[in-house]
Amino acid sequence: MPAAPQAPTGRPTRRRARDRDASAPEHPENPGHPEHPGDPGKPGDPGKPGPLRGSGARPSRLAGLWPYLLIAPTLAGTAYLLLYPLVRSVVISFQHFRTGELIRGGAEFVGLGNYAEVLGGAEFWAVVRRTLVWTAVNVVLIMIISTAVALMIARLGRKMRLAVMGGLVLTWATPVLAATTIFQWLFQSRLGVVNWLLVTLGFESFRDYTWFADGTSTFAILVALVVWQSVPFAALTLYAGLTTIPSELYEAARIDGASGRQVFTSVTFPILRPLFGLIASLEVIWVFKCFAQIWAISRGGPGEATTTLPVYAFQVAQSLHKYDLGSAISTLTVLILIALLITHLRRMLKHEGEEL
Repeated sequence: MPAAPQAPTGRPTRRRARDRDASAPEHPENPGHPEHPGDPGKPGDPGKPGPLRGSGARPSRLAGLWPYLLIAPTLAGTAYLLLYPLVRSVVISFQHFRTGELIRGGAEFVGLGNYAEVLGGAEFWAVVRRTLVWTAVNVVLIMIISTAVALMIARLGRKMRLAVMGGLVLTWATPVLAATTIFQWLFQSRLGVVNWLLVTLGFESFRDYTWFADGTSTFAILVALVVWQSVPFAALTLYAGLTTIPSELYEAARIDGASGRQVFTSVTFPILRPLFGLIASLEVIWVFKCFAQIWAISRGGPGEATTTLPVYAFQVAQSLHKYDLGSAISTLTVLILIALLITHLRRMLKHEGEEL
């Protein structure tokens, strides 16, 4: 008789169950698994996590405004300290604003009358010419000396380089009035170091010589002071630019037999032309609006030998109490400076093949 069929045992069933468990993904890789209630999945899509309610996924309107709120105090301070005085000065330049209007108010608008009075006077144009000469002399000397100092620093050893750069930084950090006082003492008639040194070298004519009584010598001392204060910034900036020029370019120029002057004109200056233009623009601004040094040493004198546009505007407004004319002169000063900078930038960008 054929053997009766045996009842199936549980072993194959347990083996298939183990196979299914081995093929199923682990719970950490299945965020939608029922045993992970903290990561619920979308209905019908247990493998993908759904959005969490109350998680703040969308940025709130306050979060978008937060950067602007952080810079708002700075913008408000800048507007109050810079923009408001400029606008106020322009408004006064169109008004009849003298001592009476300063006390009781109610200034009357006079249109372009103040500008016509200023531009119609010969004194204003004499001051403009003097200011342009003052700016040109200072900027040319600053750029020449700064370039020479930067090239010298690049050729010094490490210790000497650090010493020279430290001296430049200290000179640059000297307060304006402190440096002005030093120059006043240097050129003092009886106790000044300059007169003592010249007399020691045999120049008896400089004994008790009063430098600040002559317009030309006062102008020269002020030029020396401004150049002395401005060279450190320009020299250190140019030296930083020199360090970015690859040494291979200098080696190739020397192999071709180029002299030091040719290396500068064909390698250094073309590469650093934008930097030279930037420094020259900044120096034009700083020298053109220079006031503290001139006022502390000569107050625009002797005579009008050192009266530049900023000093002239201050004299008219504060000494003559003609605040309307002083504001008109200040506005014209800003316009002249803007015209000079636009001309300089157009020339600089023209060399770069661009048009303003």
